[in-house]
Amino acid sequence: MGRRTKLVTAHGPAEAAVDAVDDPAFLLVLTHGSNGGVDAADLLAVREAALGLGGAVARVTQPFRLAGRRAPGSAVKQDEAWLQVVAKLRRRFRDVPLVQGGRSNGARVACRTASAAGAVGVVALAFPLHPPGRPEKTRVDELRGAGVEVLVVNGDRDPFGVPDTADAAEVVVLAGERHDLNRDPAAVGRAAEPWLRRWAGPAAGLGAARPVRTGGR
Repeated sequence: MGRRTKLVTAHGPAEAAVDAVDDPAFLLVLTHGSNGGVDAADLLAVREAALGLGGAVARVTQPFRLAGRRAPGSAVKQDEAWLQVVAKLRRRFRDVPLVQGGRSNGARVACRTASAAGAVGVVALAFPLHPPGRPEKTRVDELRGAGVEVLVVNGDRDPFGVPDTADAAEVVVLAGERHDLNRDPAAVGRAAEPWLRRWAGPAAGLGAARPVRTGGR
């Protein structure tokens, strides 16, 4: 799924699985969690939603994962590498709107770098609000400080916590889902589809079901 290409960064090579389309409406760049990969079920569901709306999709394996490491290390270096990858991808797709996102740690990266990358929005899957059992170690500032509108999709049983409806433009909470969001991946895609539609052509994906949201602003 997707043509894989290596991308050089200052912190090691990354890899992107790119699904290109003719005359894309937007570019969606997604990435994995700290111990996962780009074939996670929720990422694939969002990929399908984007392709159905005429978007191009790049699923990025970050340098630390490509090197076989389970932890991203320095957030500064991780963000630098991410911005270099996104810049290379944007040169390929030119002036289409950029939406970036990811799951868990990848959602944090997408939020932290959204403004610098020139993104128009962020899709944050399983945003890890705090370490399990440590609500005082909140990461809410990363979410609130994205500088662009953020869609959060979390499970109501996520031990990493669930962002409040005031923390993002929209928060969708899926019943029965934990941090991996793999109980019903199609529901994740349905949650992302209306959000992505705003950057699609006017006739794209007409008639698709809209998810029930818990709130937003």
